[in-house]
Amino acid sequence: MLKKADNQILTQVGEGTPMGNLLRRFWMPVLLEEEICDPDGPPVRVRILGEDLVAFKNTDGKIGIIDAHCPHRRAGMFFGRNEECGLRCVYHGWKFDVDGNCVDMPSEPEETDFKQKVKIKSYPALEKAGAVWIYMGPPELKPEFPDFEWAHLPKERLIVTKRLTECNWVQALEGGLDSSHISYLHRNLEDLKPQAIKKKDNLSVNYAANDRHPVFFIDETKYGHRISARRNANADDYYWRITQFMVPFHTLIPPQIKTGRDSDKHSYAGHVWLPIDDEKCWTFSFNCNPSRELDEQEQEIYHPRTGMWGPIDENYIPLANKANDYLISREVQKDYNYTGITGIPNQDAAVQESMGLICDRTNERLGTSDKAIIAFRKRLLKMAKELEKGIEPSEASMNDAYNIRSATYLANKEISITDGSEWLTKIK
Repeated sequence: MLKKADNQILTQVGEGTPMGNLLRRFWMPVLLEEEICDPDGPPVRVRILGEDLVAFKNTDGKIGIIDAHCPHRRAGMFFGRNEECGLRCVYHGWKFDVDGNCVDMPSEPEETDFKQKVKIKSYPALEKAGAVWIYMGPPELKPEFPDFEWAHLPKERLIVTKRLTECNWVQALEGGLDSSHISYLHRNLEDLKPQAIKKKDNLSVNYAANDRHPVFFIDETKYGHRISARRNANADDYYWRITQFMVPFHTLIPPQIKTGRDSDKHSYAGHVWLPIDDEKCWTFSFNCNPSRELDEQEQEIYHPRTGMWGPIDENYIPLANKANDYLISREVQKDYNYTGITGIPNQDAAVQESMGLICDRTNERLGTSDKAIIAFRKRLLKMAKELEKGIEPSEASMNDAYNIRSATYLANKEISITDGSEWLTKIK
């Protein structure tokens, strides 16, 4: 249960709100590189944290993200001409560079210096790891880009996707912190049968099906939380899933393992839950293998349009969505899987979006399996309230602390959780 006032702080992200101010202190992905790939190409609409913006790549290949409206008469810059290192408003020809400077004002007399007095709102942007990122906080506090492991990988080892999620960012992100729901929401009915649990070809499925009430351990770290879910594997071993939460909206999901006692060679996925406004968010997924190129099967699984995070349309809207009940089949639910919905992200979306655009957390009843969610809320609320008092988030400047990974592994029951999880989640 959460107080109404705290729920509002947690979920409201507009300009000037406590959480909106906090999120603006961090680099955020807003577009895939494929959306803005050509210099002097068409401008792209961007809505983030309740602000309407326009992104463009200038003649020199630099990214500009500026106000969606010209400061002259508020005409839409989306219709502008992207040419000669600037975006020109088609109403009166005013032209702006990537830093928001007015570099041409042909509707004014040449002798006037008016263009020197006019700027359009602009934000720093960069291309990194298959996405375009933006920083919207105070210029003097702009941090270095976080040292994510996947941000250094060649394109052969990384696939980046995004999809629209039709609810507030908090309830979407909280689904990524919840390791207990995999024993139910994402299960095939066959996996729950005793004979299936004895299979040896997919350890992750076996252990999640065999022990459906994991024990959680939450370690507070300088980057966020290390969330360890422990299940019984056999008489000697525990099965561990280590999820990472990185302040303020990043999660790393543990990989599935089919053989062996660790997950060093297995691919894993990270998510960024990026608020569009208070009622919608983008779910960015960074799918990678740090030690090798993604194989043909993985490329098919992670395909941006048709893979496991899809299928999606040309606007990154899932084809299975709230309007069509996520294409639920009651026959499939009866005979094949737990939900009757095909696809892990569609199953997640169905339950997350069913809570409403903004979940009313005053009516919740949280249990022991919700430790990670409780810890997340406390930390974000504390950070937002401290920022209101003038205390800047130290996490924003700890870029090297984000160089971690998630993990899935077996460990002898004598191994302590701290030794096991820290060792396996450090970047070697």
